[in-house]
Amino acid sequence: MDKKTLTKQETLALRRKHIGPSCKLFFRSDPLKIVRASGCYMYDEEDNRYLDCINNVCHVGHCHPHVVSAATRQMAILNTNSRFLHDNLVLYAERLTSLFPPKLSVCFFVNSGSEANDLALRMARTYTRHRDVITLDHAYHGHVTSLIDISPYKFNHPGGDGKPDWVHVAPVADTYRGMYTDKDFTIEELSEKYAHEVKKLCHKANEEGGGVCVFFAESMQSCGGQIVYPPGYLRQVYRHIREAGGVCLADEVQVGFGRAGSHMWAFQTQGDDVVPDIVTLGKPMGNGHPVSAVITTREIADSFGSTGMEYFNTFGGNPVSAAVANAVLDVIEDEKLLENASTVGNFLLQEFRKLQKKYQLIGDVRGQGMFLGLDLVKNRETREPATAEAAFINKRLKERHVLLSADGPHRNVLKFKSPLVFSVEDAMELVSKLDAIMDEMEQVEHAMNGVIEKASVLGTDAPSSKAQHMGNSEIQVKV
Repeated sequence: MDKKTLTKQETLALRRKHIGPSCKLFFRSDPLKIVRASGCYMYDEEDNRYLDCINNVCHVGHCHPHVVSAATRQMAILNTNSRFLHDNLVLYAERLTSLFPPKLSVCFFVNSGSEANDLALRMARTYTRHRDVITLDHAYHGHVTSLIDISPYKFNHPGGDGKPDWVHVAPVADTYRGMYTDKDFTIEELSEKYAHEVKKLCHKANEEGGGVCVFFAESMQSCGGQIVYPPGYLRQVYRHIREAGGVCLADEVQVGFGRAGSHMWAFQTQGDDVVPDIVTLGKPMGNGHPVSAVITTREIADSFGSTGMEYFNTFGGNPVSAAVANAVLDVIEDEKLLENASTVGNFLLQEFRKLQKKYQLIGDVRGQGMFLGLDLVKNRETREPATAEAAFINKRLKERHVLLSADGPHRNVLKFKSPLVFSVEDAMELVSKLDAIMDEMEQVEHAMNGVIEKASVLGTDAPSSKAQHMGNSEIQVKV
C-alpha cells in the first residue's frame, strides 16, 4: 500500500486530532512542515530551503551519510536488548570515557537526556545518602517528574507546582542581567559572589536536615539565555558542594560534544582542575538517534550497584545506538568539528559585535563556539528586555528562510545553536539577514516617531508601541 501524501493542512489537522495539545510546535501560528534535511539545511513540502540555526540535535549535520550508513548496516545485522553481550557497547564506552578526565570512567547508557538526568539524580542520592538538590534559576533538565521538580524553567511557569522543599535555587551566574552584574563588579568578584550564593544554600540544606545531595547544573546554561559563567565560578561552587557532603553534576545534554569549540565538554572551559562527579549526555550524542549516557566515577557506580536493586535499560546502548554514537564521534574527529565550532563561532561573535555597535537593540553578545546569544534590550542603560522585538526578528528570519529561536527568562535572547557543520558562508547569510531585519526595524521606529509627532499635532491617536507598529502591514517595510 502506497503511503498517502498529506497536504500541510491535513497534517496539521491530524496532529490536532491525535497528538496531545501540550506538545507544542516551533512557529505555532504558522508551523513548518519539514520533509527532508541535509547538513545545515531543512526543506519544507514546497522544497523551500531553510538555514538551520536552531537544531542542537543533529550535531554533525542532518542525515550525515556516515552516521546513516552506520545505523543501516548495524540494523541489517542485529538490534536487540542491551542485556546481551555485544562489542559495540563496550568499545563505544571505552572510546567515550577516553575523552573524559580519568576518574570519569564508568558509563550507563539510556535513551534521552531526561532519562540520563533522572538516573544521575538517583545515583547521587544513593551515593551521598542526602536528599537536597541545589539547582540554578531558569534551569531546565528534562520532562520527567523528578526533573520538573528541579527545573525552575518549568515549576515556576504556568502549570508548575512551585519549588519542592528539598530543592534550593541559586541565582544563575548571569553577569549581564543577574543578581550581580558587570555594572558593579569585576569578573573575579562576580565569580566569588555567585559561588557564595551556592555556599549559603549548602549551609541551609544541612541546617534543615536534608543534607546536600548534588549541585545539578548545565556547564553553560541554555534555557536561561545562553549563559557562560564567569571564569572560576564552577571551581568555587564544586569546592563548596563537596565540603558540604554533596556531589557535582555537569549536564552536558545541550552543550557537550564540542559545542564550546575549545573543548569537548563545556565544563572543561572552566579549567583543567574542574572535574564533576557525574556527567550527563544526550541530544547530540546520536545526531537525532535516541541515545544518551551517564558518565561517573567508579565509586559512585559501585555505590549504586551495591543497593541490591538491579538496574537495566532495554534499549540504552543497543547495537544500533552504539554504532550510531560511535559514527558521530568519527565525524567530529574526522571533520575537525571542534575547530570549526571555534572558527565559525569566533566569526559570528565578531560579526554580532559589529551589529551591536550599529543597533542599540543589541544589549549584550555572549557565548563560546556555537553556543551564542544576543540579549535584546529596549534601553541599554536599564537593560529592559526587548521581548516583542525578539519575537518579531524570529518571525522575519523565518520568512527569509532562516530558523532561529529566542529564550531566557524574558524570551528576549536570540539563541544560536546550529549543527557544528555550520560554515562561514552560512554565518554570513545569518548575519546579513539579521542586519537587514534590524535595519528594517529602525526604519519602522523612525516612521512611528513621525506618526506620533503628527498625531500629537493633530490630537489623534497614535500606535501605542513599536511592536504594534511593526505589525501594521501598511507601514511595515518589506525586506
